[in-house]
Amino acid sequence: MPLSSVAKLNLQDQQKSEEETNKKKRKLSDNFSPPHKKSRENLEDPMTDSQKRANFSALTSPGSNGISRHASPLANNKPGAAKKLVIKNFKEKPKLPENYQQQTWDRLRESVDAIHTSRSITLSLEELYQAVENMCSHKMSAVLYDQLRQVIEEHVKSNITQFLVYPFVSQDTCDYWLVKTLVIIENIGYEQFLKILDKCWQSHCRQMIMIRSIFLFLDRTYVLQTSSIMSIWDMSLDLFRNHIVCHHIVQSRTVDGLLQLIERERNGEAVDRQLLKSLLRMLSDLQIYQEAFEKRFLEATDRLYATEGQRLMQERDVPEYLTHVDKRLKEELERLLHYLDQSTKKSLINCVEKQLLEQHLSQILQKGLDQLLTENRIQDLTLMYQLFSRVKDGLKELCSQFSVYIKNSGRLIVINVDSDTEKDRDMVQSLLDFKDKIDNIIAVCFLNNEKFVNAMKESFENFINVRQNKPAELIAKYVDSKLRAGNKEATEEELERLLDKIMVLFRFIHECGAAFTSKLEGMFKDMELSKDIMLAFKQHMQNIDAPGNIDLTVNILTMGYWPTYTPMEVHLPVEMVKFQEIFKKFYLGKHSGRKLQWQSTLGHCVLKSHFSGGKKELQVSLFQTLCLLLFNDEDGELRRTLQSLACGKARVLQKSPKGKDIEDGDKFTFNDDFKHKLFRIKINQIQMKETQEENTSTTERVFQDRQYQVDAAIVRIMKTRKTLSHNLLISELYNQLKFPVKPADLKKRIESLIDRDYMERDKDNPNQYHYVA
Repeated sequence: MPLSSVAKLNLQDQQKSEEETNKKKRKLSDNFSPPHKKSRENLEDPMTDSQKRANFSALTSPGSNGISRHASPLANNKPGAAKKLVIKNFKEKPKLPENYQQQTWDRLRESVDAIHTSRSITLSLEELYQAVENMCSHKMSAVLYDQLRQVIEEHVKSNITQFLVYPFVSQDTCDYWLVKTLVIIENIGYEQFLKILDKCWQSHCRQMIMIRSIFLFLDRTYVLQTSSIMSIWDMSLDLFRNHIVCHHIVQSRTVDGLLQLIERERNGEAVDRQLLKSLLRMLSDLQIYQEAFEKRFLEATDRLYATEGQRLMQERDVPEYLTHVDKRLKEELERLLHYLDQSTKKSLINCVEKQLLEQHLSQILQKGLDQLLTENRIQDLTLMYQLFSRVKDGLKELCSQFSVYIKNSGRLIVINVDSDTEKDRDMVQSLLDFKDKIDNIIAVCFLNNEKFVNAMKESFENFINVRQNKPAELIAKYVDSKLRAGNKEATEEELERLLDKIMVLFRFIHECGAAFTSKLEGMFKDMELSKDIMLAFKQHMQNIDAPGNIDLTVNILTMGYWPTYTPMEVHLPVEMVKFQEIFKKFYLGKHSGRKLQWQSTLGHCVLKSHFSGGKKELQVSLFQTLCLLLFNDEDGELRRTLQSLACGKARVLQKSPKGKDIEDGDKFTFNDDFKHKLFRIKINQIQMKETQEENTSTTERVFQDRQYQVDAAIVRIMKTRKTLSHNLLISELYNQLKFPVKPADLKKRIESLIDRDYMERDKDNPNQYHYVA
């Protein structure tokens, strides 16, 4: 039936009124709904605005308690029909039971007491944790924390009774925890006491781990938000520290017991290291390790090692004492590893080093260093260096005494008070052996420490120049003898190493100077060049017909570098002469303009010989070879050569009459019955004795080499001072020149410089000199 216009208007007004009422209700519901509820409705309501506007027939019933009920979308098959829910908060907040806080705490208190007394807990840990969470959620955290602290404190206080007894307690005038007298249970030994304390500490830690797991919600909410209170774990440590460990009697007895256990271990007894570790960790966790234990421990350590160091220095020799010190250091490091806190390490090791090493440095060095160096005790010297490097000025003292030892030992080698020719003859080899020994000690024991290397150089330079001229002379003769022998006494590599060592000795000698050293280096260079020349010569010989079965080796010596040798004419076999000509032609073809002079006195030969006992090879000098081949008439060299062949150890000639000296009437015959265990036998030439004239000549040649250094020193001084008296000039020269020189020789050099216009005499004072620019 169609509606009239009036009915249509009334129906429209009614619909508008209902829509306004629904909008207000929805707005009110949205304002009181939780945010997550509202967002969930928005996500779950896919209706469009047209659909919402089409559902205007839904009405709210008076008894709906704020919940709008809409028609079910299943009851309305019309397009656009949908369901809408409006949810509101409770008008009144739910209330907890009046005794909820006390009941919950009673259950928690019962569980804590059960943990303290090692009984089983009636409730599950989940229920207990939820109970703590509920109390914290209802703002009971502060009260809960205080109640928990009180329970833990009461339990901790109850544990003190097992360490103390209270015979005089006045219950009327004193609080339960205040006593007049506290007496230690003397019948309990200190080790048993420590075990009881450790058991109490371990139990306390286990109990607090369980308790904290129950009250974890409290610890992570209220405690974290309140900076003025400690965490449950820290609070428990603080209570244990204040009421048990920091009690003056318990603390004193605990530290005394720990020190006695450590003392027993230092005396060699086996102790319970786990007990020590546990209690010392307890002190560290309670933050009283340094205050309560470390100070007394270091004082006891200092007293122990001070007494021990003084006693053992008197009883033991240096190697045994150093071994004991090293053992003590390792023991203390082991204690640090097993039970001592690492913060003690520096102070503890410094204490041991001070009392066992630093206080006895001079005594150790004076008592045993010379013996260790003399006997070449490598292992003991290495240990001494390692230990001395740990203390202040240790290596400085060791280096100083090391230098003194080198100087004293070196002087014994160089100085020859009794003019013993045998000692002078062996001096160079003794110096080389001594230098090798010192170098090995520095390299192996002292790790090539630069200070010890410099001390060695300074010490060698000091003692080797104590005896003027002689060391340089003997070293030069030693070099000459080795180069004469060539590779007959040693291989080429061994000879090169030997010459390098001799060069080092030369550098220590003042009178040699740079010019002399450069000559020696020139000698070495000649030997190296000679090797290359001989390689080329042997290749050259392969392309020509060699006369005879001879193997020729030639050393080319530069005359400026080598000593002056007196030329000597000898009659060589034809084959040798031909080989000389071949080599001369080969050498001058490569080095035109040079002159070769053969030095027969330096020649050596390997001579093949046939005896009735078999074939032999004789390693002899050139003159010995010529005597064996020709028996020439050269008198001086002939006598020495015949003496070496007929009077030495290997007598390939027979002398009649027998004797050590060669006389004019002696007769020599070939010894066909010669026998020797070796196939190749070296027969040394008899060395000529140096005459006084030759010695004087050598000294003069040395001074001639030095005169250029003297001239340079005079000019240098006069150029600086401009004007100087004779006596002052001589004094300055002695200060600058490192080699000995006579005043008369200095005066000659001054006159020479005046003649050459480097300086002039004062016209009024002949003892005054002026520098001429």
